[in-house]
Amino acid sequence: MAKPVFIRLAEVINKKQEKRVMSVTVKPTVTNCSGTIWFTDLMLQEGPALTGYVPHTESRLAKGDKVWFNGVVRSAETVIVCNLGETSGGLDIHIYPKSDMAAGSVSLHQGVGGQRVVFPNALHAEDDLALLASVRECTRNGITEPKDGFYQYSAAWDSKHRVNLETGKSARVLFELQQMTDGGDAI
Repeated sequence: MAKPVFIRLAEVINKKQEKRVMSVTVKPTVTNCSGTIWFTDLMLQEGPALTGYVPHTESRLAKGDKVWFNGVVRSAETVIVCNLGETSGGLDIHIYPKSDMAAGSVSLHQGVGGQRVVFPNALHAEDDLALLASVRECTRNGITEPKDGFYQYSAAWDSKHRVNLETGKSARVLFELQQMTDGGDAI
């Protein structure tokens, strides 16, 4: 497989009137091409100068060990994930309820509330609720499942993840991450 080539493009959009912008819709369009095209890191910013451009980190990272953390959560617990990699990595999380749980009663978040995700549907005992940052999917028993919020990640060294369940209920949890280290040449 050929190594992907990324090209940075910037475009200025002028407003027709001096009014506040309420929303913007971006529709990348490609015609008369073949192959694979990725659109990454779309960013809108105010002002005439490019100030926030950062290249994608994939070309500079190397995969480290894959690690797993298993546990049992009763009502609510904080899971501390030790990431010995040098940078943050996405988390794949599986929750297996031991009994039925009401709609909206299962949630995850980091630390004191960041990166919060809530699962709006009721869950049944032994469902496999999977929030997979590695492939950007949320599934229940292998079928796409809605979620409200964010995919989880593990900060370098350690990060705290609060797992909240319906009061008085329990679930098995599995956290999986690919540790990442710096690699390649500095940009």
